[in-house]
Amino acid sequence: MSLGKRFPFIPHFGRLASGIALFLSLLAGSLAVPQAAYAEGQIRIAEQFGIVYLLLNVVRDQQLIEKHGKFDGLDIKVDWQQLSGGAAINDALLSGAIDIAGAGIGPLLTVWDRTHGKQNVKGVASLGNFPYYLLSNNPEVKTIADFTEKDRIAVPAVGVSVQSRFLQYAAAKQWGDKEFDRLDKYTVALPHPDATASLLSGGTELTGHFANPPFQNQSLANPNVQVVLDTYELLGPNSPTVLYATEKFRSDNPKTYKAFVAALAEAAEFAQNDKRAAADTYIRVTGAKISREDLLKIIDNEQFQFSVTPTNTYPLAEFLHRVGAIKSKPASWQDYFFEDAAIGQGS
Repeated sequence: MSLGKRFPFIPHFGRLASGIALFLSLLAGSLAVPQAAYAEGQIRIAEQFGIVYLLLNVVRDQQLIEKHGKFDGLDIKVDWQQLSGGAAINDALLSGAIDIAGAGIGPLLTVWDRTHGKQNVKGVASLGNFPYYLLSNNPEVKTIADFTEKDRIAVPAVGVSVQSRFLQYAAAKQWGDKEFDRLDKYTVALPHPDATASLLSGGTELTGHFANPPFQNQSLANPNVQVVLDTYELLGPNSPTVLYATEKFRSDNPKTYKAFVAALAEAAEFAQNDKRAAADTYIRVTGAKISREDLLKIIDNEQFQFSVTPTNTYPLAEFLHRVGAIKSKPASWQDYFFEDAAIGQGS
């Protein structure tokens, strides 16, 4: 509805009326713009694909945020969203569409650097320690040096995702820091489920996929797919996927935030101590087409650690600053995580 119809007196008062009309127009425009909703008792969480988000599956399945909110006399409404790629996650967080972002340590470092001294986005917790594999169905590709212009490598978000950052880290080790982005031109953005299907079909230009579990394990069941790079060999055990939020959401919603952190800690203890129940939860919540036995083969090993404490994230942060991918240099991992994440001894 136009302002003239809503306020029929406006056209009759000359310059003063025009000024009022302009004010009302600006006011109406400002009210029409979606604003971030910061209110105790509401939290919107975005996750992506894979077992690395299992802690969120447990939190959701057991309604742990709601449970811990009630401990403080607060009813919490939880909204769950699924996106793909750190770029999409970061855009949603900064636009106020979500409150808690789930993505790789790479996207966290990007948005932490971008919002330093402004929205002050920081990490809330790790989702655990897991190896990520760079795979290929091209028999000629044994190492990253074997990729050519004929190859394409799927990652969740080109240049931003933790997979892209791991690839850059590996390229810098192979060819030096000045060539850290040498393989970026071969990468394409594709969600893990689609990339897995494409790699297994073998009928597309996609010959590589920097994956995560269980997608990497499903691909390796095919004898034509091999591991080109293992992130544990590249960096050692590390926390590739994390949760993060703006400082404003954390400070404006202390009870809701506290309930979320407590829910994560409970979920981590549950998943680490009962892998079978955790596997059942993953299949039930995600609807994943994987058997319980196959899933247990993936997660029931010492390389998979469900923990909220960040592990070995700083080497990647230092690298990204060194090559100019982020401008601000963190003194330690505690610069880009809130103090709540300092449970145990992070790094």
